[in-house]
Amino acid sequence: MFFKHLQKVLKENIREYGMFIALFVIMVIFTITTDGIFISSRNISNLLNQTGYTAVLAVGMTLVIVIRHIDLSVGFLAGFLGAVAAIALEFWGLPVYLVIPMILVLGALAGLVTAFPTAQLGIPSFVSSLAGWLIYRGALLLVTAGTGTIIITDDAFNAIGNGYIPDIPDIGILPEIHKVTLLLGLIAIVLFIFNELRSRKKKLEYDFEVLPMDMFILKLVFVSVLVGLITWVLSGYNGLSWTVVVVLIVVALYHFITTQTVVGRHIYAIGGNPDAAELSGISVKNLTFAVFGSMGMLAALSGILFASRLQSATTTAGTLFEMDAIASAYIGGVSAAGGVGQVTGSFIGAIVYMSLTSGMNLMNVDIAYQYVVRGAVLVAAVIFDVATRSRGK
Repeated sequence: MFFKHLQKVLKENIREYGMFIALFVIMVIFTITTDGIFISSRNISNLLNQTGYTAVLAVGMTLVIVIRHIDLSVGFLAGFLGAVAAIALEFWGLPVYLVIPMILVLGALAGLVTAFPTAQLGIPSFVSSLAGWLIYRGALLLVTAGTGTIIITDDAFNAIGNGYIPDIPDIGILPEIHKVTLLLGLIAIVLFIFNELRSRKKKLEYDFEVLPMDMFILKLVFVSVLVGLITWVLSGYNGLSWTVVVVLIVVALYHFITTQTVVGRHIYAIGGNPDAAELSGISVKNLTFAVFGSMGMLAALSGILFASRLQSATTTAGTLFEMDAIASAYIGGVSAAGGVGQVTGSFIGAIVYMSLTSGMNLMNVDIAYQYVVRGAVLVAAVIFDVATRSRGK
């Protein structure tokens, strides 16, 4: 009975669970081929930090794809705004607590500008965002033309991409382990179990379909063990970084918006059928502006994370960021046809995508072959999406 339930759940939710299976397989393969280096605390910590700026973009790109659009401008927009942040800090002398909100607002405004031709004039988003790609690429070159790479010396700003949350003083218990990280992991597990139990109880009260009890317990155990292992590994090397904290906050916030609010339901309604959504009273135009504005703000945050991690702004910052974000979203289960996808899935998709890069780097795979592999994975994700939608029909 257990295996029948397992087979049924996997078959009905293959889109949601497929990425976890892929991540598990990738981690096992690279752990074996790198003699355990891949799964080391240092490498996992670096992997998550490197994933940060891509994951933030993938979250925003998820909503853009869900409403049946695309935004190619976000890569160089992130690079350009990262350079503006560096200039504001180093040349204008502005404090970091003013620079960060200023950059986020500029990103949101840039997103609204990108949305205008699409939402107001009906121009395909591919064209309008491609124009933005060219404009921001030129703008990045212009602002860095005189100085080239701009070194950022602000310690508070650089800590966003390189710092770690503080730990409690050593009291002789697990001296080499980051105890605050372990505590946060335990809290996350408790909250997850509590929310799942509460959600299951509510569904049963309204006679909604729920997982069989054995599958429900398996889900609780699997996620709890996964979170526990990740926090244990991270606690062995400095603990949680501020980058990971920022990304988790973004993912949690957007997950709440897309699953628990009216705005979220309207976004998916537009993706399912824009004409029907308009006829039902949803303002497709306003929500298109909102989604692209949100995408621009997250591009700004991505640029901040990247510039902070490098402690500098470069003329090549943002190159192929948009492609990484799109690939992460598709790997995470977003449908190319719109209307389907979750921000949590795109977050996992970003980890899968960056794990491929990290593992191949550790294996000293030539960069040319890395591009081939990443392209093949993207094609496989899109084929998987088409196949699952066809089977659903």
